[in-house]
Amino acid sequence: MAHSGSRVDKPFLISVIILMVAGFFIFYSASLGLLARSSTQYSSVTFSQAILGFCFGSIAMILASRINHRILKKIAFFLLAGAIILNILVLFPQLGFEHNGARRWFLLGNFSFQPSEVLKLAFVIYFSAWASKVKEEIGTFQHGFLPLLILFGLCGALLLKQPDTDTFLMIMVAGVAIFLAAGGKWKYVFMLFLAGIIAFVILAFTRPYVMQRINTYMHPETQSLGAGYQIQQSLIAIGSGGFFGRGFGQSVQKFNFLPEPIGDSIFAVEAEEFGFLGATGLILLFVIFATRGLKIASNTGDPFGRLLVVGLVIMITAQAFLNIGAMLGILPLSGITLPFVSHGGTSLFITLLEAGIIMSVSRAKPKENSW
Repeated sequence: MAHSGSRVDKPFLISVIILMVAGFFIFYSASLGLLARSSTQYSSVTFSQAILGFCFGSIAMILASRINHRILKKIAFFLLAGAIILNILVLFPQLGFEHNGARRWFLLGNFSFQPSEVLKLAFVIYFSAWASKVKEEIGTFQHGFLPLLILFGLCGALLLKQPDTDTFLMIMVAGVAIFLAAGGKWKYVFMLFLAGIIAFVILAFTRPYVMQRINTYMHPETQSLGAGYQIQQSLIAIGSGGFFGRGFGQSVQKFNFLPEPIGDSIFAVEAEEFGFLGATGLILLFVIFATRGLKIASNTGDPFGRLLVVGLVIMITAQAFLNIGAMLGILPLSGITLPFVSHGGTSLFITLLEAGIIMSVSRAKPKENSW
């Protein structure tokens, strides 16, 4: 069912296109550091990013922008059920691929597919559909907060088993944003925040890598050759860029110094090559993406569309600023990637699909709010 509404929101579309193109060039510059280490891995990674992420993602974005977003409300349960099944299957050793102690991927020929990315999107669609259905009752414990807790528990059980703490964090951020936008009460969010602190403390003492990240954040200089190595090298790269940067492709840190130059450290490579101006420009692009996205949400009269856009926009931008904050040493290092830019064919594909869904909502004709 195609849209019969107006055109796509142009400022939002332009911000997405610039992020796509900038991300494409930043990634390929950063991937040269990988080429110096392994030409075979370089070919596989760049092929996945270009075909699965950029090409297929662009097609998915265009198609999603032309389909009426209300269809998603009708199939929300089936999308969530399918995503849950995929994230259960990936845990089986015969099916899921393990890398660095994490079992998060399916191998499909030359491609790897990460089902947790699908779960993020399915969660936002389903909870937006639920919140728009219960309407004013979202403020009650039974119809609002309890369903959110159940969804968090279900997603958390699957993602922490993989383990994928970063994706679970993004789901929680999106869930809280949708809950509040729908009219949920702040007292429940405060309760959730307290429970989150307790859970984080438990995780810190039961999962050594969480405690290590805390110690690295608090005292990075004491572990400059160990856990603090990545943040130290990131800050060196960012500082080396100066005001105008070394120039495209001229990063030194991406060669054998900076860990994960195409992953969570890619912002440091961008800042080294394009300097303070380039880094600030990229941050401003995400700000425009967020503000224009929330403007789309406020303009639509469809409750489901409004909550859907809020969840997707907050989830994408929160991930971006958590990544950038970690690379600047402002936030703890989490390993979370930079949307539109970092390596990850599945991640880029889903991010562009989400952008297409936001554009679809922007095409819908405003109508009288039924709440």
